[in-house]
Amino acid sequence: MTSRTSRTAGTSRTTRSSKATKATQATKVSTTATRASVRKRTATRSATAAKGTSPAARTSPTKSTRATKRATTARGTSVPRTVGATGTGAEATYHAVVRALLDRRPRTYPAGAGIRLRNTPAPLYQTLVLAVLLSARIRASAAVSAARELFAAGLRDARSMADASWQDRVDALGRGGYRRYDESTANLLGRGAELLLERYGGDLRRLRAEGDPKRALLDVPGIGPTGADIFLRDVQGIWPEWAPYFDRKALEGARRLGLPVSVRRLSRLVPDREWPGLADALVHVALEKPLGDEVLSAVRGV
Repeated sequence: MTSRTSRTAGTSRTTRSSKATKATQATKVSTTATRASVRKRTATRSATAAKGTSPAARTSPTKSTRATKRATTARGTSVPRTVGATGTGAEATYHAVVRALLDRRPRTYPAGAGIRLRNTPAPLYQTLVLAVLLSARIRASAAVSAARELFAAGLRDARSMADASWQDRVDALGRGGYRRYDESTANLLGRGAELLLERYGGDLRRLRAEGDPKRALLDVPGIGPTGADIFLRDVQGIWPEWAPYFDRKALEGARRLGLPVSVRRLSRLVPDREWPGLADALVHVALEKPLGDEVLSAVRGV
């Protein structure tokens, strides 16, 4: 009996020892697997980070920045890259672009035609004539030159335009280089002058007093949506209820310079008194690519 009891106790101790050994081995295997998993995850993160960052960016942030600027310049976008973005840096760039533009702008289209804008019948009518000429598919320089010739011939108000012969108007337009549309435009100018005399006594200030002046402008022969935009853009300085007025062509120029394509945001870049000049200058940019290139080069410091 004693011998069997001793053998049973020995067997029990051997079994417990074997179980303990197996548990220890399992723990070691688990620990080894955990460490391997951690090492694998760490290696994966390192590889991912290495793929996501170019060697130039990892070794030299300055070189990466210079490369970005070169790529931006090559695409023709004004620099720095804040153009088109928001925030203090972008606003500073917008102001720099606008100032460079205003420093280099040509004379306004009305000034080029010899118009001294005032809220009186003759200058307002002359501005309307210029809008008729500019709204045709012809070079802006030819339209301005033709307007100057019409005024030099004494056709400075609605009465003198209506009283002139069709041939007188054609000849003046031809001298200004407005040859593609000289005959049809001479007819439009005569009919337009007669309508203005009949409805407003030749005084566009009476048109201004109507409930919807823009719609009233569209009744004038030769004035469509584009012509109405040109007229209101030019007179916004003396008809402030229409300011700020940046029409589609002005916004096209803003886009070319990387400026906001928003009337509200553009108007905040200059004082109120400079709205007409900025709108006119942006139209010059839309129509004259070299001017836009010159402005962007000045901002880049080229």
